[in-house]
Amino acid sequence: MRLTLLAGLLLATSAQADDPPGSHDLAALPRFPHAEITEFQESPDQERVFPQSSIRRISNKLRMERKVEVEGRQTSVTYRLPAGHSSADAFDRARKDLLANGAELLYWCQGRDCGSSSLWANSIFGNAKLYGSDEQQAYLLLRLAEPHQDSLLALYSITRGNRRAYLYAEQLDASAPLGELLPTPDTLMRELKSSGELHLARLPNEPSDAWATLLGRCLNLDSTLRVSLAGAGAEAWREALVGQGVRAARLELGEGKAPGLHLNLLR
Repeated sequence: MRLTLLAGLLLATSAQADDPPGSHDLAALPRFPHAEITEFQESPDQERVFPQSSIRRISNKLRMERKVEVEGRQTSVTYRLPAGHSSADAFDRARKDLLANGAELLYWCQGRDCGSSSLWANSIFGNAKLYGSDEQQAYLLLRLAEPHQDSLLALYSITRGNRRAYLYAEQLDASAPLGELLPTPDTLMRELKSSGELHLARLPNEPSDAWATLLGRCLNLDSTLRVSLAGAGAEAWREALVGQGVRAARLELGEGKAPGLHLNLLR
């Protein structure tokens, strides 16, 4: 047991010893075991565009339906993942860690739904090492939890043609308050189906028109799903969703009066 623990510590120490001088992990994101930093960048004042949709190039111009534009302090880390682990392994672990710590989903795509990996690597992140098969990519944009609610974190994972897997993480600490940022309906549906729940801790007890419309569109992407709603304002949110065209039979009231709104998928 002691030998196994010692071996694991030595491997982790060895991996970090090979990291570029001055590089470090993001405070919000634990390192995937035995991953190595291959590239690291910090900038005190950077303008960034983070897509909230698939990207494509039309008439030699990068196009996206939705985006978040922000300026502030940027820190980016590129990890090479250990052999035997896919990019999906690291991506899923990172997503779960960030959500467990209160981060809010803004956008999530996988595979060809994201667009061209070449565009993500070269036009969005400026790192050709992130180019690989379109089917083997995933992208996530999140807003960190308070007191870092004015920071965004972008994740991009890819497995290259040589089977090398990479995870890119970029944090942008905005120089001005971000204000309200809404996720996309398909992002919320992807998370609901993946984890079986949605925890929207910052929603008020009184439904807002923007969020009621968003959640209604999300739930109507798959009219076969039934969910339970919990939280101090769950009953009001149920009425608001019915007003958005979600069938009342699909919405049950669950237990719990915690702040925000909690949706659980009913199997």
